[in-house]
Amino acid sequence: MPSPMTFTDPRLKALDGFHVEIDEATQRADIILDRPPYNIVSMPQRDQFRLVFEALDEDERVRVIVIRALGEHFSSGGNIKGFMEASPEHVSKLAWNIASPTRCTKPVIAANRGYCFGVGFELSLACDFRIVTDTTQYALPEQKLGQIPGSGGSARLQMMVGITRTKDIVMRSKRISAQQAFDWGIATEKVADADLEKATDALVAELLTFSPMAQRTAKKLLNDSEDSTLSIAIELEGHCYSRLRQSHDFKEGVEAFHEKRKPAFKGC
Repeated sequence: MPSPMTFTDPRLKALDGFHVEIDEATQRADIILDRPPYNIVSMPQRDQFRLVFEALDEDERVRVIVIRALGEHFSSGGNIKGFMEASPEHVSKLAWNIASPTRCTKPVIAANRGYCFGVGFELSLACDFRIVTDTTQYALPEQKLGQIPGSGGSARLQMMVGITRTKDIVMRSKRISAQQAFDWGIATEKVADADLEKATDALVAELLTFSPMAQRTAKKLLNDSEDSTLSIAIELEGHCYSRLRQSHDFKEGVEAFHEKRKPAFKGC
Protein backbone atom coordinates (compact mmCIF):
# COMPACT_ATOMS: atom_id res chain seq x y z
CA MET A 1 0.00 0.00 0.00
CA PRO A 2 1.21 3.55 -0.72
CA SER A 3 2.55 5.46 2.27
CA PRO A 4 3.21 9.20 2.71
CA MET A 5 6.80 10.18 2.03
CA THR A 6 8.73 12.26 4.54
CA PHE A 7 11.70 14.40 3.59
CA THR A 8 14.83 15.39 5.48
CA ASP A 9 15.10 18.72 3.66
CA PRO A 10 13.56 21.34 6.00
CA ARG A 11 12.13 23.14 2.96
CA LEU A 12 9.88 20.12 2.39
CA LYS A 13 8.57 19.70 5.94
CA ALA A 14 5.27 21.32 4.96
CA LEU A 15 4.37 20.69 1.33
CA ASP A 16 2.26 23.46 -0.21
CA GLY A 17 -0.71 22.20 -2.21
CA PHE A 18 0.46 18.64 -2.80
CA HIS A 19 1.70 15.50 -1.10
CA VAL A 20 3.85 12.53 -2.06
CA GLU A 21 3.15 8.83 -1.70
CA ILE A 22 5.48 5.89 -2.30
CA ASP A 23 4.43 2.33 -3.01
CA GLU A 24 7.56 0.24 -2.52
CA ALA A 25 5.82 -2.88 -3.85
CA THR A 26 5.34 -1.27 -7.26
CA GLN A 27 8.44 0.98 -7.05
CA ARG A 28 6.20 3.94 -7.74
CA ALA A 29 6.01 7.46 -6.33
CA ASP A 30 2.96 9.69 -6.78
CA ILE A 31 3.10 13.47 -6.56
CA ILE A 32 -0.52 14.40 -5.88
CA LEU A 33 -1.86 17.92 -6.28
CA ASP A 34 -4.31 18.31 -3.40
CA ARG A 35 -5.77 21.80 -3.55
CA PRO A 36 -9.11 21.02 -5.24
CA PRO A 37 -11.25 21.93 -7.01
CA TYR A 38 -8.75 23.66 -9.30
CA ASN A 39 -5.39 22.73 -7.75
CA ILE A 40 -3.97 26.21 -8.18
CA VAL A 41 -0.15 26.15 -7.98
CA SER A 42 1.48 28.63 -5.60
CA MET A 43 4.91 30.18 -6.08
CA PRO A 44 6.49 28.23 -3.15
CA GLN A 45 4.97 25.05 -4.56
CA ARG A 46 7.06 25.41 -7.73
CA ASP A 47 10.28 25.43 -5.71
CA GLN A 48 9.10 22.38 -3.79
CA PHE A 49 8.31 20.51 -7.00
CA ARG A 50 11.96 20.80 -7.99
CA LEU A 51 13.23 19.64 -4.61
CA VAL A 52 10.80 16.69 -4.54
CA PHE A 53 11.78 15.50 -8.01
CA GLU A 54 15.44 15.70 -7.03
CA ALA A 55 14.75 13.67 -3.88
CA LEU A 56 12.75 11.04 -5.75
CA ASP A 57 15.46 10.79 -8.38
CA GLU A 58 17.87 9.72 -5.63
CA ASP A 59 15.43 7.36 -3.91
CA GLU A 60 16.32 3.75 -4.72
CA ARG A 61 12.80 2.60 -3.85
CA VAL A 62 11.37 4.49 -6.82
CA ARG A 63 11.48 3.45 -10.48
CA VAL A 64 8.56 5.45 -11.93
CA ILE A 65 7.02 8.79 -10.88
CA VAL A 66 3.40 9.80 -11.49
CA ILE A 67 2.06 13.32 -11.08
CA ARG A 68 -1.70 13.48 -10.70
CA ALA A 69 -4.38 15.47 -8.90
CA LEU A 70 -7.34 15.15 -6.59
CA GLY A 71 -10.71 16.16 -8.00
CA GLU A 72 -11.98 16.71 -11.51
CA HIS A 73 -9.23 19.11 -12.64
CA PHE A 74 -5.48 18.61 -12.83
CA SER A 75 -4.73 22.32 -12.39
CA SER A 76 -6.21 25.58 -13.63
CA GLY A 77 -2.76 27.17 -13.42
CA GLY A 78 -0.76 29.33 -11.06
CA ASN A 79 -1.71 31.76 -8.35
CA ILE A 80 -2.07 34.97 -10.38
CA LYS A 81 -1.46 37.29 -7.44
CA GLY A 82 1.75 35.45 -6.66
CA PHE A 83 3.39 36.70 -9.86
CA MET A 84 3.07 40.31 -8.72
CA GLU A 85 4.44 39.51 -5.27
CA ALA A 86 7.47 37.50 -6.44
CA SER A 87 10.75 39.22 -7.21
CA PRO A 88 12.04 39.33 -10.82
CA GLU A 89 14.90 37.03 -9.72
CA HIS A 90 12.46 34.48 -8.35
CA VAL A 91 10.25 34.66 -11.42
CA SER A 92 13.28 34.04 -13.64
CA LYS A 93 13.64 30.58 -12.07
CA LEU A 94 10.13 29.43 -12.94
CA ALA A 95 11.16 27.45 -16.02
CA TRP A 96 14.05 25.74 -14.18
CA ASN A 97 11.75 24.51 -11.41
CA ILE A 98 9.03 23.28 -13.77
CA ALA A 99 11.62 21.51 -15.94
CA SER A 100 12.49 19.19 -13.04
CA PRO A 101 10.49 16.23 -14.47
CA THR A 102 12.62 16.45 -17.61
CA ARG A 103 15.89 16.53 -15.67
CA CYS A 104 14.77 13.60 -13.50
CA THR A 105 16.45 10.45 -14.81
CA LYS A 106 13.40 8.27 -14.11
CA PRO A 107 10.24 7.99 -16.25
CA VAL A 108 7.62 10.57 -15.26
CA ILE A 109 3.93 10.23 -16.14
CA ALA A 110 1.38 13.07 -16.04
CA ALA A 111 -2.18 11.86 -15.49
CA ASN A 112 -4.33 14.75 -16.77
CA ARG A 113 -8.08 15.17 -16.43
CA GLY A 114 -10.18 18.31 -16.62
CA TYR A 115 -8.47 21.70 -16.76
CA CYS A 116 -4.74 21.58 -17.38
CA PHE A 117 -3.90 25.25 -17.87
CA GLY A 118 -0.84 27.44 -17.50
CA VAL A 119 1.76 25.92 -15.20
CA GLY A 120 -0.36 22.74 -15.00
CA PHE A 121 0.12 22.29 -18.75
CA GLU A 122 3.78 23.33 -18.60
CA LEU A 123 4.53 20.83 -15.84
CA SER A 124 2.80 18.11 -17.85
CA LEU A 125 4.77 19.04 -20.98
CA ALA A 126 7.97 18.53 -18.98
CA CYS A 127 6.96 14.93 -18.23
CA ASP A 128 7.79 11.95 -20.43
CA PHE A 129 4.23 10.67 -20.86
CA ARG A 130 0.87 12.42 -20.76
CA ILE A 131 -2.35 10.43 -20.37
CA VAL A 132 -5.50 12.46 -21.06
CA THR A 133 -9.20 11.76 -20.66
CA ASP A 134 -12.31 12.92 -22.50
CA THR A 135 -12.56 15.87 -20.09
CA THR A 136 -8.99 17.12 -20.47
CA GLN A 137 -8.38 20.60 -21.83
CA TYR A 138 -4.91 22.05 -22.30
CA ALA A 139 -4.24 25.79 -22.53
CA LEU A 140 -1.61 28.50 -22.10
CA PRO A 141 -3.89 31.48 -21.30
CA GLU A 142 -1.23 34.02 -20.29
CA GLN A 143 -2.06 36.41 -23.15
CA LYS A 144 -5.31 37.19 -21.35
CA LEU A 145 -3.18 38.62 -18.52
CA GLY A 146 -0.88 40.61 -20.78
CA GLN A 147 1.85 37.98 -20.35
CA ILE A 148 3.41 35.01 -22.09
CA PRO A 149 4.07 31.47 -20.77
CA GLY A 150 7.03 31.66 -18.40
CA SER A 151 7.78 28.07 -17.44
CA GLY A 152 8.85 26.59 -20.77
CA GLY A 153 5.37 25.99 -22.16
CA SER A 154 5.61 27.74 -25.50
CA ALA A 155 9.10 26.39 -26.18
CA ARG A 156 8.22 22.78 -25.40
CA LEU A 157 4.94 23.00 -27.29
CA GLN A 158 6.65 24.39 -30.38
CA MET A 159 9.07 21.43 -30.40
CA MET A 160 6.07 19.08 -30.33
CA VAL A 161 3.55 20.67 -32.69
CA GLY A 162 5.43 23.33 -34.70
CA ILE A 163 5.34 27.10 -34.81
CA THR A 164 1.99 27.52 -36.60
CA ARG A 165 -0.04 25.57 -34.06
CA THR A 166 1.93 27.01 -31.15
CA LYS A 167 1.22 30.58 -32.27
CA ASP A 168 -2.45 29.71 -32.60
CA ILE A 169 -2.50 28.29 -29.08
CA VAL A 170 -0.31 30.86 -27.32
CA MET A 171 -1.21 34.09 -29.10
CA ARG A 172 -4.96 33.37 -28.97
CA SER A 173 -5.00 31.67 -25.55
CA LYS A 174 -6.69 28.81 -27.35
CA ARG A 175 -7.76 25.62 -25.59
CA ILE A 176 -6.72 22.20 -26.90
CA SER A 177 -9.17 19.34 -26.55
CA ALA A 178 -8.06 15.88 -25.48
CA GLN A 179 -8.60 14.56 -29.00
CA GLN A 180 -6.52 17.35 -30.55
CA ALA A 181 -3.78 16.76 -27.99
CA PHE A 182 -3.68 13.08 -28.90
CA ASP A 183 -3.89 13.68 -32.65
CA TRP A 184 -1.08 16.28 -32.52
CA GLY A 185 1.25 14.09 -30.47
CA ILE A 186 1.01 16.08 -27.23
CA ALA A 187 -0.78 13.30 -25.37
CA THR A 188 0.63 9.78 -25.26
CA GLU A 189 -2.73 8.14 -24.69
CA LYS A 190 -6.41 9.17 -24.51
CA VAL A 191 -8.84 7.20 -22.35
CA ALA A 192 -12.30 7.53 -20.85
CA ASP A 193 -12.37 9.68 -17.73
CA ALA A 194 -13.20 6.71 -15.52
CA ASP A 195 -10.21 4.79 -16.90
CA LEU A 196 -7.45 7.31 -16.11
CA GLU A 197 -6.20 5.52 -13.00
CA LYS A 198 -6.32 2.12 -14.70
CA ALA A 199 -4.39 3.42 -17.72
CA THR A 200 -1.82 5.05 -15.46
CA ASP A 201 -1.35 1.84 -13.48
CA ALA A 202 -0.91 -0.11 -16.71
CA LEU A 203 1.77 2.26 -18.02
CA VAL A 204 3.65 2.13 -14.74
CA ALA A 205 3.55 -1.68 -14.80
CA GLU A 206 4.81 -1.73 -18.39
CA LEU A 207 7.71 0.64 -17.68
CA LEU A 208 8.79 -1.55 -14.76
CA THR A 209 9.39 -4.47 -17.13
CA PHE A 210 12.32 -2.68 -18.78
CA SER A 211 15.89 -2.20 -17.65
CA PRO A 212 16.21 0.86 -15.38
CA MET A 213 19.57 1.63 -16.93
CA ALA A 214 18.23 1.41 -20.48
CA GLN A 215 15.28 3.62 -19.51
CA ARG A 216 17.53 6.29 -18.00
CA THR A 217 19.81 6.17 -21.03
CA ALA A 218 16.95 6.42 -23.52
CA LYS A 219 15.41 9.37 -21.70
CA LYS A 220 18.64 11.34 -21.51
CA LEU A 221 19.56 10.56 -25.10
CA LEU A 222 16.20 11.67 -26.46
CA ASN A 223 16.17 14.84 -24.36
CA ASP A 224 19.74 15.75 -25.26
CA SER A 225 19.31 15.12 -28.98
CA GLU A 226 15.85 16.68 -29.37
CA ASP A 227 17.15 19.90 -30.96
CA SER A 228 20.44 18.58 -32.35
CA THR A 229 21.30 17.78 -35.95
CA LEU A 230 20.64 14.28 -37.26
CA SER A 231 24.35 13.44 -37.47
CA ILE A 232 24.97 14.47 -33.84
CA ALA A 233 21.88 12.56 -32.65
CA ILE A 234 23.11 9.41 -34.40
CA GLU A 235 26.58 9.87 -32.93
CA LEU A 236 25.18 10.23 -29.42
CA GLU A 237 22.98 7.20 -29.93
CA GLY A 238 26.00 5.15 -30.92
CA HIS A 239 27.93 6.11 -27.79
CA CYS A 240 24.96 5.31 -25.57
CA TYR A 241 24.48 1.96 -27.28
CA SER A 242 28.14 1.13 -26.77
CA ARG A 243 27.94 1.93 -23.05
CA LEU A 244 24.87 -0.24 -22.55
CA ARG A 245 26.62 -3.05 -24.41
CA GLN A 246 28.79 -3.51 -21.31
CA SER A 247 25.87 -3.65 -18.85
CA HIS A 248 24.57 -6.62 -16.89
CA ASP A 249 21.04 -5.77 -18.03
CA PHE A 250 21.92 -6.10 -21.71
CA LYS A 251 23.61 -9.45 -21.10
CA GLU A 252 20.56 -10.58 -19.12
CA GLY A 253 18.21 -9.36 -21.84
CA VAL A 254 20.04 -11.30 -24.54
CA GLU A 255 20.17 -14.46 -22.45
CA ALA A 256 16.50 -14.20 -21.53
CA PHE A 257 15.57 -13.74 -25.18
CA HIS A 258 17.38 -16.92 -26.22
CA GLU A 259 16.08 -18.85 -23.23
CA LYS A 260 12.52 -17.66 -23.92
CA ARG A 261 11.96 -16.27 -20.42
CA LYS A 262 11.33 -12.90 -18.84
CA PRO A 263 14.52 -10.99 -18.08
CA ALA A 264 15.40 -10.11 -14.50
CA PHE A 265 16.90 -6.66 -14.89
CA LYS A 266 18.94 -5.22 -12.01
CA GLY A 267 19.69 -1.77 -13.33
CA CYS A 268 23.42 -2.30 -13.58
